[in-house]
Amino acid sequence: MRGPKRNPLYDAFIEAGRQAGYPVSADLNGEQQEGFGRLDMTVKDGVRWSTANAYLRPAMKRPNLRVVTHALATRVEFEGRRAVGVRYERGGASRLARARREVILCGGPINSPQLLKLSGVGPGAELRAFGVPVVAARPGVGENLQDHLEFYFQVASKRPITLYGKTGFFARGLIGLQWLLRARGDGATNHFEAGGFIRSRAGVRYPDIQYHFLPMAVSYDGKGLAREHGFQAHVGPMRSKSRGWVRLKSADPREAPRILFNYMSEPDDWEEMRACVRLTREIFAQAAFNPYRGREIQPGEKIVDDEAIDAFLRDRVESAYHPSCSCKMGAPSDPLAVVDSQARVIGAEALRVVDSSIMPSITTGNLNAPTIMIGEKAADMIRGRDPLPASNAPCYVAPDWRTRQR
Repeated sequence: MRGPKRNPLYDAFIEAGRQAGYPVSADLNGEQQEGFGRLDMTVKDGVRWSTANAYLRPAMKRPNLRVVTHALATRVEFEGRRAVGVRYERGGASRLARARREVILCGGPINSPQLLKLSGVGPGAELRAFGVPVVAARPGVGENLQDHLEFYFQVASKRPITLYGKTGFFARGLIGLQWLLRARGDGATNHFEAGGFIRSRAGVRYPDIQYHFLPMAVSYDGKGLAREHGFQAHVGPMRSKSRGWVRLKSADPREAPRILFNYMSEPDDWEEMRACVRLTREIFAQAAFNPYRGREIQPGEKIVDDEAIDAFLRDRVESAYHPSCSCKMGAPSDPLAVVDSQARVIGAEALRVVDSSIMPSITTGNLNAPTIMIGEKAADMIRGRDPLPASNAPCYVAPDWRTRQR
């Protein structure tokens, strides 16, 4: 669904993008991603419609599904190269859930490679170093880790119309009451109701910068609340060249693995982040924001040259929580590939990985919907269903993308 867009700052942001020379898109998830427009939300009846709500809870009524909670998966059980079940601990006891056909691993981009390695699938030298017998030597398990980085470009508001006015105890109580009674109001939206996708420079064929606009100056954890009315754009590059990894710390499944995202390790990442600062400043300078725009809270109007921008980024850049790609899909001949085109683990039998870790490269946008799509597609493959016809839907490409940034 889309948010009601009641706050005038949403329209101001979209109009500012248009005034800066970017297109307005009627559907950022449709034919034309490039431009500014309304954002979609995974919300139903005022509730975040997670995969648990949409898929799991309805399926729990079926007699052939059993959900085990408060359990820790410790390894995939193999007989030879064939996966025959999952070993897990619950209530202090080790148990085995046997599989008649296949084991489907959906641990995510951190736990899936860890569990594969603990089970003997991964780089041979790493597994042997922790005394794990090698079932299938796949050097790509845990490599190729990717994520989206972003920062908040914050501006003070001259008019008291932002969500800052609704952060008091009484106002929050009213919001909660309205949501509980009618599933409406400010508690029924994530408040990211406008956004955009643009290209960082000429020669980039399709957008590589994403915006989420929020009518409030605040951090994700709520601890960085500004002391005044303000608004912000969450902005960051979509296709970083940096690559990280997930590696074992020990053979104990209770111990978290070592994780290195290797953020900003490529020169192009710095170029794109600097473009994010400068292009966003230009958007907020448009006439559409004249009635609202106060001072620049951050980065701050004195943050202009590359050195100052880089220092700001080192201090304020953070994850958009989109880890992915650590069990990439690819051809068996690709040493970094972990699963084939059917999500089957290469070198093993009756074992698949189905989560965002199998993406070869991170998506140009948020990961929630694409990861759900991976699950639906893999479910069809597992059930042997014929694939849908290949799509020939049109996709917008700016006609002068080679020579113009907009």
